[in-house]
Amino acid sequence: MTRSLAGAQRIVILGAGLGGLAAAALLASAGHDVTVLEGQATVGGKSRRIHVNGQRIDTGPSLVTFPQIWQELLRRCDVLARATGAAQAPDAEAVTSLTLKRLPEVGRYFFRGEEATLPVPEGHPWRAAWVRFEREHGGLGASMAALLTADPADPKSLPAVRDVFRIYGARLTTRRFLDGLSWMPEGLREVIAIHTLNAGVSPQQTLALYASMPAVMARDGVFVPEGGVYEVPLALDRLARHAGARIHTGEPVLSVSPGLVRTAMAEYRADVVVSGVDSGVLENLIDGAAPLKPTALSCSGVAIYGVLTELLPEATATHSVVLPDDPASLHRSLEAGATPDQTMAFVNYYRPHEVYPNEQATVAVLLTAPADGRDYTLDDGFVRREVERVSTAVGLSRPITELMSGYEILDPGYFSTWGSTGGALYGATRPLWKSGPFHRPGYSSRNRPWLWRVGASVHPGGGIPAVLGGAMTSVEKLLRSLETS
Repeated sequence: MTRSLAGAQRIVILGAGLGGLAAAALLASAGHDVTVLEGQATVGGKSRRIHVNGQRIDTGPSLVTFPQIWQELLRRCDVLARATGAAQAPDAEAVTSLTLKRLPEVGRYFFRGEEATLPVPEGHPWRAAWVRFEREHGGLGASMAALLTADPADPKSLPAVRDVFRIYGARLTTRRFLDGLSWMPEGLREVIAIHTLNAGVSPQQTLALYASMPAVMARDGVFVPEGGVYEVPLALDRLARHAGARIHTGEPVLSVSPGLVRTAMAEYRADVVVSGVDSGVLENLIDGAAPLKPTALSCSGVAIYGVLTELLPEATATHSVVLPDDPASLHRSLEAGATPDQTMAFVNYYRPHEVYPNEQATVAVLLTAPADGRDYTLDDGFVRREVERVSTAVGLSRPITELMSGYEILDPGYFSTWGSTGGALYGATRPLWKSGPFHRPGYSSRNRPWLWRVGASVHPGGGIPAVLGGAMTSVEKLLRSLETS
């Protein structure tokens, strides 16, 4: 479908990750002339689909939370399309055809010999503390979704800001807030605190609102799309193309300047450039800009994706998290860019025909690692040690890699080739007051009014919802600026 409007702007989007695709869908729905340039052969950015021994495995984000943000994106696309005369077009939900499956629990957590699922079940020593915490924090989902999809400085956001922050008082960091809950068992406190690594940094560097996330996830649910998480970028790709965007894969950008984007294949005139790539990478593409080398980076990861020769024990959860014995030591190592003694690990396990159309079970073992840009193998001491520790924690008698008939490893070296400085999953770290919904860099800057930003390195934390919400906020501000220019 192709649609153009009088006054339509030529908009070039750098990167076909989740943020870039969401921005393309919104801007094309608004009637603008949108071209997306992606250096890799496929869309999705860090979200990717691989095949190992004939079985499908998706990489990148493992879960979808805040499904209302997905619905809000579709609603906005429909509203913009109708406003530009596309009222007879199929609605966005029909175009994307994405089905989310709710998992039975947020995950199973292992810490210093203790084990619990969230929500914590009846009979567990942490149950009473969890019920209290979930009662106080679980209802914040709607307010958090509002913060993820709107500028917190907008007066309309003030009710959500007040609702979220009224429970934290002066304890503004995740660490300070949780440490002030003297009634909460240490193990549960660390399980909640470790979620800040979803923003790539420690609880000392994140706003207290991250502490509420596990309770919101437990109440509102965590989801996996039928067919796998890569169905999300595929759905966004369909949505953007349906709205009229042109998406070019295998065409890396060489340079960016006001009014012009150059690739090895062509030059693209642009009234506006929207970047979905890492901020550090972007600065190195802009003509005349000083190279930007962040001194502190968020975490990266070593991800082992494998096909299993046998099923794991019946009680194995879909999503497990194995914490280090000393979380503070892990955070210090990551901040120093050093390999930790123990790390936080995710284990995502799918039985045959569970979510994926696979004949064999698959597993992903995801090890949090420093953004050192290097390659890892199964023989690396850190990887071997952590695989053994994680395997023991989830009840296996031997390393899980010995149960794999085939595998693929993605590491900081890999992520650094996908628009991420050093392989950092969320770009550079930022001071507390510039994190979460108050992020910097901003969506645009006064000295470069032609350049706008979206993506995980701009709006970190919260996974897919944060990236989609950030794209919605950025595009809304961009559209307003175009109306007044």
